[in-house]
Amino acid sequence: MHGLADSRRQLDFAAAARDGDAGTEVEVRYGSDAGRGSPRDFFFDLAVRSRVERDSAGFLAIEAVAYRHVREDIDIARSTPPFEAAILRDLEWLGIEWETPVRRQSEHFADYHAALDRLIAQDVIYPAFLSRGDIRAVIADSGRAATWPRDPDGAPLYPTGERELSTRERRRRMDDGQPFAWRLNVDAAREQAGKDLAWEEFADETLSTVRQVEARPQDWGDVIVARRDIPTSYHLAVVVDDALQGVSHVVRGKDLYLATSVQRLLQQLLGLPRPRYLHHRLILGPDGRKLSKSLRDTGLAALRESGMAPAGVKALVGL
Repeated sequence: MHGLADSRRQLDFAAAARDGDAGTEVEVRYGSDAGRGSPRDFFFDLAVRSRVERDSAGFLAIEAVAYRHVREDIDIARSTPPFEAAILRDLEWLGIEWETPVRRQSEHFADYHAALDRLIAQDVIYPAFLSRGDIRAVIADSGRAATWPRDPDGAPLYPTGERELSTRERRRRMDDGQPFAWRLNVDAAREQAGKDLAWEEFADETLSTVRQVEARPQDWGDVIVARRDIPTSYHLAVVVDDALQGVSHVVRGKDLYLATSVQRLLQQLLGLPRPRYLHHRLILGPDGRKLSKSLRDTGLAALRESGMAPAGVKALVGL
């Protein structure tokens, strides 16, 4: 594991490079988790690359596009070599190329641990010990169950009482082996980062217009930043990955649009650069819900095995 000081230098260098002369190369990130990628994600990423290359004479004075594949495999139990091999087969079949080596998050816990240590030193995260059952009990006992605030996904916000635990009590519980997760004290974090947070969002896949979007991390409450056994979360890992790889454009589905607020706050706290974002429309089923691998909706492998060509998949997703 890297020493804290060494990993800090890596993160600070990424921020300094972007704040100074970042050059003209565009780095586009595609992330794949424990399951399989979405065909719309693949092709929207490709559409961004094509648009950038086509407008290289004038659009942001861009000269080159690099395609970064980040293997989002911090859930080690679910992220297996067969899943990774299947994702790479899907990309190759679609004709999408990427820079190698693929960054596997499970191989970079030291980078995330360094970022976590910085947040601890800033006193913007705290060990949280409540289980799901404990959370339900606190909400029920509050007498405000019907009006308890909820995040944009509809989950109840985490009770904030543990923010006030003394350092001694926190240490006692941790030393006793009580399960915990590191949660962001969103109020303290916003106080340090400044409340006028925003990110740059492309209006559509033509990349012709950028607008400022207000970041509202407070809507998510005290989110999990890391767990006791895994020194990161999706939010923390992606902002560190983007910084260390020099990612300039993040292309992903609209289901992650609101979560960008949390990531923008972490970028500000850690002094990391801000990529631009495109949150594309989702593929919906006949019932109006988004397609999901957890519900066994049709994936790229099934389409390929049925005889469909990559051009057919592109037409299917409307590109």
